[in-house]
Amino acid sequence: MTGRILLSCSALAMVLAACSSPQQRAMNRAVSQAQRTVERLPSIGDPGRVAAADFAFARMAREEGQWTAFAATAAPGAMLHGRNGLIEAAPWLAQQNDPERSVVWAPNTVWSSCDGTLAISFGRFQNAEGRVGSYVTAWEWQRSGREYKWIYDMGGEDNPQPPPPEEPDIPEGAIIVPGLTGINGMTADCPQQGGGFAESAIDLPSGIDWAVKNSADGSLTYRWEHHADGTRRVVVDWIREGEWQTALDFTAPEPLEQ
Repeated sequence: MTGRILLSCSALAMVLAACSSPQQRAMNRAVSQAQRTVERLPSIGDPGRVAAADFAFARMAREEGQWTAFAATAAPGAMLHGRNGLIEAAPWLAQQNDPERSVVWAPNTVWSSCDGTLAISFGRFQNAEGRVGSYVTAWEWQRSGREYKWIYDMGGEDNPQPPPPEEPDIPEGAIIVPGLTGINGMTADCPQQGGGFAESAIDLPSGIDWAVKNSADGSLTYRWEHHADGTRRVVVDWIREGEWQTALDFTAPEPLEQ
């Protein structure tokens, strides 16, 4: 979630504990309710487990510190995709102090490979200054710890920033009943017994840095790109209805002028 704070990280605009408006408090309760629901899901169903891991990651950031949470939930070799390209997370995080207030975030969509070895979460964030944006996190199943840990993170603030939401006119004494925040979890097609999938074709211009990561069963792949002009892009492809389809194509917006 490196664009979450622009070298940094990504997070959602709906979970600030310090919110004071009725609408913001309602949103906070809705996200907390969604988190509790997802975490009660049975351990089958990889999208649910990935969403629970992302929610737990965000909660740890709020409660124990932003960079502490990043370090604790990172897989070996995890990479942060910042403005200047990819950096190895572990040595960079070891030099960071937790900010007083963490970025806050939550996923809204999860794509998982059929075998659950690789998954992608996509969601929204809000930083301590109130700016919002989107993030992409790649998760890898860790056989040794029987858990998901993140291996790649990139995000960017919206440019331009959306106008602040209007606060609803809520009568004094009214009881707010927020709806459950929806999370769209999807799983790739599974290969036929004894078969496999042809690799997804990649046609990229020269002069850019990029790399591809595939799930163990070949049903889901993601590719990060870093262009000479600083453009950061993530493309997620997966097998659906027997053929390669693009699940996500996200380019981080140009950085806001400070």
